[in-house]
Amino acid sequence: MGKEFSRSSRVSEQIHRELSELIRLELKDPRVSLVTLTDVEVTADYAHAKVYYTSLADEEKRREIESGLKHSASFLRRELGRRIRIHTIPELHFIYDASVERGSRLSQLIDAAVKSDHHE
Repeated sequence: MGKEFSRSSRVSEQIHRELSELIRLELKDPRVSLVTLTDVEVTADYAHAKVYYTSLADEEKRREIESGLKHSASFLRRELGRRIRIHTIPELHFIYDASVERGSRLSQLIDAAVKSDHHE
């Protein structure tokens, strides 16, 4: 169990690293810009990978980014196959990670509360 977990996490980390680089340097889709990958989770059989991403873009631009990522998934998967030596290159599923946005919003709320405390 421990050995399998470390292999799975190594594969997830490697996919994360390679995809980040591919999106930044190789992907020519103008819809996909200012994207940060936050995590990659690979299923036990390596058939699927959930790729979590975030962007500080507005809602409309985020929909374009999502569409661009989905459209580019087969290209990215093929390029991963050239870079990573594993038996099965997982199918990529892109999922927007709202936790960064929530954290940023909470931080703004805290700053506003602190500021209003100082003005009283």
